[in-house]
Amino acid sequence: MLNLIGTYECKADVKGRVMVPAPLKKQLATVAPEGFVIKRAVFQPCLEIYPMKEWDALMLKMGELNRFNRKNNDFIRRFTAGVKTVELDATGRLLIPKDLLSFAGINKEIVFSSSINIVEVWDKDKYEQAIDDAASDFADLAEEVMGNKSNDGDGIS
Repeated sequence: MLNLIGTYECKADVKGRVMVPAPLKKQLATVAPEGFVIKRAVFQPCLEIYPMKEWDALMLKMGELNRFNRKNNDFIRRFTAGVKTVELDATGRLLIPKDLLSFAGINKEIVFSSSINIVEVWDKDKYEQAIDDAASDFADLAEEVMGNKSNDGDGIS
């Protein structure tokens, strides 16, 4: 499993091309030849970049959903809305499609934030605001998500 580490700031040019920071590019080197999928995030105004293997594994799980269930069908349609395949060019740049830049409100300054096996792509100001907004609730969130208060196996402690 891919385990990405780090948060990196960079800039996009007017065409939406971004030079992937060298430390991140190095971590992605083994999966870069297969390409990536970029999509809208579900919960935040940012984008998500999936290495193709990670995307394929996720699509296998989603493919098991009953398409004759309206909620499943609606979920699949919304989850895959705006999905695009992207590749690093010969110079290590990534072209982010304009519609996805617009969705995430990305102007020029970008943050790449690793999220285990995917990379989130944020407008720098929105990223900093999201981190600031979550700061006061993080202790409670950490306890709820990572703790094992009820011993029901949901936490990792």
